Amino acid sequence: MLKGLQSTVTLNNGVKMPWLGLGVFKAEEGEEVVRTVKTAIRLGYRSIDTAAFYQNEEGVGKAVKEAMQENGVSREELFITTKVWNSDQGYDSTLRAFETSLGKLGLDFVDLYLVHWPVKGKYKDTWRALEKIYAEGKARAIGVSNFQIHHLEDLMADSKVVPTVNQVELHPQLSQQELRQYCDSKGIQVEAWSPLGHGKLLENEALRAIGEKYGKTAAQVILRWDLQERVITIPKSVNEQRIAQNADIFDFELTGEDMRIIDSLNQNKRFGADPDNFNF
Repeated sequence: MLKGLQSTVTLNNGVKMPWLGLGVFKAEEGEEVVRTVKTAIRLGYRSIDTAAFYQNEEGVGKAVKEAMQENGVSREELFITTKVWNSDQGYDSTLRAFETSLGKLGLDFVDLYLVHWPVKGKYKDTWRALEKIYAEGKARAIGVSNFQIHHLEDLMADSKVVPTVNQVELHPQLSQQELRQYCDSKGIQVEAWSPLGHGKLLENEALRAIGEKYGKTAAQVILRWDLQERVITIPKSVNEQRIAQNADIFDFELTGEDMRIIDSLNQNKRFGADPDNFNF
């Protein structure tokens, strides 16, 4: 199934998306994000995940353009995700926000456009805007982020297009089993943000012990667990060594017992905001 960093999953609309990508949340606009994205593409990454809220879309776009020239990579080989922020949600405002993001990225289209959070009373109108963007070919796929089961049911009751992806906080202490089963039943691909639990899981003894068997770090064990659970994962780092290390997870396989140990770490513990109780 997974032969390397450019292994892909086919989304419900036929578009192929890499299993592993680079997240750029908190990567500073300018030199830092440009260097980070160029490093990732040079190392073989093809999926880059940004958002309007991250305020680094211009840097991502600059890096993509330069990396394509320097590494002989075509636009079609890359998979660029961005998201509409909460204050821009609503039909017309989402359409405007998308054009702004596209302009900052310097692209003719994005590969995936997401509703960043389920803003009550707005996300359905926002989704209608995404359906228009998708119909016009400006986004190859559309999806959501931080949607719970009830949000998805509400959205799909009136939508024409089923989301391709639901990007949620997901790590061994928040394994999201029920949500994953629901998404699977609807053909929605789950994607993990904060797969390493804001770095707080890297000292976990059980994960480190599993890693020692394979000569791997706790981070590599977690990311491998994601892939074996068929969850897309987008670890973020601005450190070249860690970006390379995060990608070095295709030469080993966790056993069923390893997977059970990792599954047992679940505490339904969030390090980020609760999608049912956020005020931003």
